[in-house]
Amino acid sequence: MQLPTENSATIGNFYYKTQKRAKDIRSSDRSSLLRMSIEQWYRIALFVFSDVLGLAIAWKISARLNQFYSPIPEEFIWWEWFGISSLFWYFVVLTIIFFAYGGLYKPSHQTQNYLRAGQLVTCIYLLSLVISYFYDPKLDPPRSLFFTAWFTNIFFIISCRLFVSLIAKQTQRERSQIPIFIIAPATRIKKLAQVIERRSHYRVVGAAFAAAANTPAIFQSIQQSGAKEVFAEELPQTKLASTLFWQLRRSGIGLRLIPSSVEILHRRGVAEICAGLPTLRVETPLFIGWDYRFKRLLDIICAGIGIILLSPIFIGVAVAIKLVSPGPVFFRQKRVGLDGRAFKMWKFRTMVTNASVLQAQLEAQNQSADGILFKMKNDPRIIKGGQFLRRTSLDELPQLFNVLLGQMSLVGPRPLPIRDVERFEAWHHIRHHVLPGITGLWQISGRSDLDDFNDAARLDLHYIDNWSLNLDLDILVETIRIVLFGKGAY
Repeated sequence: MQLPTENSATIGNFYYKTQKRAKDIRSSDRSSLLRMSIEQWYRIALFVFSDVLGLAIAWKISARLNQFYSPIPEEFIWWEWFGISSLFWYFVVLTIIFFAYGGLYKPSHQTQNYLRAGQLVTCIYLLSLVISYFYDPKLDPPRSLFFTAWFTNIFFIISCRLFVSLIAKQTQRERSQIPIFIIAPATRIKKLAQVIERRSHYRVVGAAFAAAANTPAIFQSIQQSGAKEVFAEELPQTKLASTLFWQLRRSGIGLRLIPSSVEILHRRGVAEICAGLPTLRVETPLFIGWDYRFKRLLDIICAGIGIILLSPIFIGVAVAIKLVSPGPVFFRQKRVGLDGRAFKMWKFRTMVTNASVLQAQLEAQNQSADGILFKMKNDPRIIKGGQFLRRTSLDELPQLFNVLLGQMSLVGPRPLPIRDVERFEAWHHIRHHVLPGITGLWQISGRSDLDDFNDAARLDLHYIDNWSLNLDLDILVETIRIVLFGKGAY
């Protein structure tokens, strides 16, 4: 056996010392909290203020409704601040703690988990019953006050969060750009950079090949670039969990994986060991189909109310179209919907009456990269005022009748003309497994800015695989923001 030399012993001692100083890769960096941007602190403060405001409004209304019937017992009023009893401020503290623990103040889309906010408020009120019992078993809090405060708290907290989400998203896009680093195959880096930089709140500051994602040099490049997030596609699986992910987490840098349709399903699974193998079990809900039935009920109610409230706008748009262009007010076109069946979708007419004939002559000027969709920024077929109707999405309002007829939903994959569907690849037809919608992930994620239909189809896949009532609500809020500021439509 060869004895170690002096140099090798030195190297061995250095290796030993290095290992002694090394940290567990999962240990958090204490300074990571301080690395959040001003924009992220602003967002967190905005949602904390929103929750306190929602609670204050709900408590004021509840106290007023119960003032002469069943007011708060004096045993629960220890002191007052700003004219509101101490019990309210204890609920404020509990709400902020529960929301923070539940991830509703994270600088991410968790702040938009409205249903989660309602569930946590319910937990707080049920916990308050237990606490009040142990505080004094003989003390019976007024049931009318309890239930009024409970339900109004849920309503006003969710309402305030909906409004704040609308404001926060718009100000985020106007205030700052988020620096990002891209890791992807060589053939995809340029395309991803172009797509991402179209969003005003992202700025690409560096890129690297996916094959070298786990090397120390790549992580050093990410740190030096000043990136706040990393967009990654087709990362090598070897040592991913023990290298890049944990290194980014320790440094407070976000990671966004661009998944395949199969990988999207992984997030729905529950990690379990079965037969000595690590598996993901996709659970079946207790009440199968009830969430979808509730979605359809909301579709019918909202569409009916929308038609009644928006009837003056219907009349005004119809009169304007008649004044500027001869022909019918409405445009009906065959679109492919659920299960690949065609139906006639209604819109306000924004083009000349022979637009479909002229389209065949304009095919050579199609600005869509793959030719599946037909898009022109300066389409000569659009009538006077039609551009305004399309930019504000007012031309889509008649589709509320399609919703009432059960042909469409408020939220879902956008139904496309037969001409477009005939150019589909096989996997594109997955979008026809659900009811089409007036708006969807495609519309709020770039709308006409997406020139590759594969990107739009991936959004539809993401919606189908991750559907929930909360996702529908989030899409509706974002749609309102886009319609108000007219981004991405032509």
